[in-house]
Amino acid sequence: MGRRAKGIGSQPGENVRRIGLVVAYDGTNYCGWQLQNNGVSIQGILNETLSKILGEEIFVMGASRTDAGVHALGNVAVFDTTARIPGDKVAYALNQWLPEDIRIQLSEEVERDFHPRYCDSEKTYEYRILNTRFPVPTERLYSYFYHYDLDVEKMREATSYLIGRHDFASFCGSGAQVKTTIRTITSLNVDRDGDIITIRVTGTGFLYNMVRIIAGTLIEIGNSQYPPETMETILKACSREAAGPTAPAHGLTLVSINFF
Repeated sequence: MGRRAKGIGSQPGENVRRIGLVVAYDGTNYCGWQLQNNGVSIQGILNETLSKILGEEIFVMGASRTDAGVHALGNVAVFDTTARIPGDKVAYALNQWLPEDIRIQLSEEVERDFHPRYCDSEKTYEYRILNTRFPVPTERLYSYFYHYDLDVEKMREATSYLIGRHDFASFCGSGAQVKTTIRTITSLNVDRDGDIITIRVTGTGFLYNMVRIIAGTLIEIGNSQYPPETMETILKACSREAAGPTAPAHGLTLVSINFF
């Protein structure tokens, strides 16, 4: 986890250490990762809990600002502290006080200029679809129920047009403020296991709602609204109106972040 970030200006004081966290959470009851005025966030809970444990004001900086309802198995965050608690013990202390739907999977001291948002990395997301006739209660919070038959082979064929470096403007949610909509997807797979279809996508960066819009578009291709090769036309259009709907948040999980 402890890689060096490029181009980070400020350095903490000599007595300050930077601690890295791998954070897993069920996003159902939260307004997302980032601090919000209108609800409880993952970042807010971590800030509050760490501040109480360490006796100083703590501000956690995360790698991915997941949306409301989105889950995570491996989001990465860092914070600075003057406390002398060993880095690998922070996870144990935090997990005693965090709510049950947030758990630290790993904690360690990292280099003082490591910032997960500014390091080269690959993120992997999974979007789960429950594709069956009737809903399954135990899946309702972690997969999108879709009762029309989906053709996984067509969905797989469509993914080939998205792999590589492209302008993904068609798959960017409205209101996003970015310098460029060019991103790189390194792998994109669609698999079926029983009634669960999993879309697994890995890339070096993602736009706002990008994975959920890709999922929504693949669902439309899977139910034969248009053929797989239409994905190439959608991509080249560079228009949000060309792509499918934004799939619901609760089917999405940030699986992991790997730093180069």
